Amino acid sequence: MFSQENFTKHTVSKGENITVIAKKYGVKPKAIIEANPNSPKILKLHSVLLIPTTQQTVLTPTRENVIPVVNPSTHEVLAKETLWGISKKYKVAVDDLKKANPIIETEGLKPGQQINIPSNAVVISDKPTTYADDLKTKIEPQTEDVEVSREVLPKETKYKIAKEFGMTVAELEKQNPEIKAKLPVGYILKIKTSKEKADVFNASKPAEEIKNTLNKPVEIAQTAEKNSDSTTIYKFSNSSELIEQLVGQATDNIGVRYRSGGTSKAGFDCSGLMCSTFGNFDIKLPRTSIEQSRIGLKIEPEQAQKGDLIFFKTNGRRQINHVGMVIEVLEDEIKFVHASTHGGVIISSTKEGYYQRNFSQVNRVLQ
Repeated sequence: MFSQENFTKHTVSKGENITVIAKKYGVKPKAIIEANPNSPKILKLHSVLLIPTTQQTVLTPTRENVIPVVNPSTHEVLAKETLWGISKKYKVAVDDLKKANPIIETEGLKPGQQINIPSNAVVISDKPTTYADDLKTKIEPQTEDVEVSREVLPKETKYKIAKEFGMTVAELEKQNPEIKAKLPVGYILKIKTSKEKADVFNASKPAEEIKNTLNKPVEIAQTAEKNSDSTTIYKFSNSSELIEQLVGQATDNIGVRYRSGGTSKAGFDCSGLMCSTFGNFDIKLPRTSIEQSRIGLKIEPEQAQKGDLIFFKTNGRRQINHVGMVIEVLEDEIKFVHASTHGGVIISSTKEGYYQRNFSQVNRVLQ
């Protein structure tokens, strides 16, 4: 603990709210509110807030909890890692990572890529490390990627192929730009992967060829029977892993501006962000928030989980007109990522008065 209370001054920038600022500094939103009793509920641009630095227990870096790194200002991107995951690991904001690495905006993350970490970041390990771990980290040889050829089979999805090689759909499309629009059957993909995964793939090819002559390929996703409300829910055998990737894809867009009708990094509207995120995994959602509210299973807010869609009736509307994706559920609070008309893609909370008043429902579309 700090021996005395200190404050940091923060100037509010576009798209920020109490929750976003609290996450940036690693404190609770309530702590910021208490430190600024006279501040308005809706923050004004360029206003200054006092951020308490004594609201959390600070771990003193020790031999047991600090991951030893050769250069603490850089991080090597691992397979399936997202900006959101890296920001949580180093306790820095996604925007700060993007500012420190402009190439991310244009080329995205890539396994093996070295990215800069802002100097105020400290990575804390979930488990103690040993000197043997340190030695292994320093002397373990780095394997170079090799290229394999992979034929697209009938009914296969981008997500299934990407998962096979431990990458995201975006990475697969980056290596094969021709498949961004569609995935043609018989197309030969060129995939760069680790030597280990390439060996596994090449070793399984003869068996797969025999299997494919005997059995028809099965889609990874199957649509369940429609219920009495004519809604549908998509069933996946590995939904937990898929949900983590969906959350990563959505939060990677934090900071992108709002654009009515937008479905890309040039700008999103709320339902466009959901369509784009799910579309990266070959899950096609209806285009509008009201239509999206009619798919999946409507559940109680207390049952909400990551990956669920959360809906609101804002601006006095009588019908649903806003949607976001649940990314974290606490005891009496749901945090969600969405495209806000005033802040672009941001993370908000049902604890905020505006969203608490206008909450409508939560739908589960994946199972």
